[in-house]
Amino acid sequence: MASTSVSRLVPASPERVWKLIGGFGSLPDWLPYIPESTPEEGGRVRRLKNPDGDVIVERLVDFNETERRYSYTILQAPFPVVDYISTLRVHPVTGQEDAAEVQWSGRFVPHGATDEEVVALFTGIFRDGLAALHNALS
Repeated sequence: MASTSVSRLVPASPERVWKLIGGFGSLPDWLPYIPESTPEEGGRVRRLKNPDGDVIVERLVDFNETERRYSYTILQAPFPVVDYISTLRVHPVTGQEDAAEVQWSGRFVPHGATDEEVVALFTGIFRDGLAALHNALS
């Protein structure tokens, strides 16, 4: 099993960040790479489309409003992995009311690619996603 984690400070309170990203269907609100998210199964599954028309289907497996985090698995995607689970989490920054640390992490088993290739792929996705979030909050 391989894993990666990316963290970024963003210029907003944890409450404001969570209000933007805490909804499982909210990716299009802050992530330009995902312009469409369709909820299924009462909101527990999201069907995403990227600008190329690729479909990504993910299932919510854990949600904690108090701790400002959720975890999800990939059911269908054009990625060379199996057994994928990812967590998006918002942390307060001590002494800074208008800042938060956002952490996006994932664990997965590469399938048809090396550990290094898949770690690089998801590290890039998480890094670019958190950069987009920073821009959305600026």
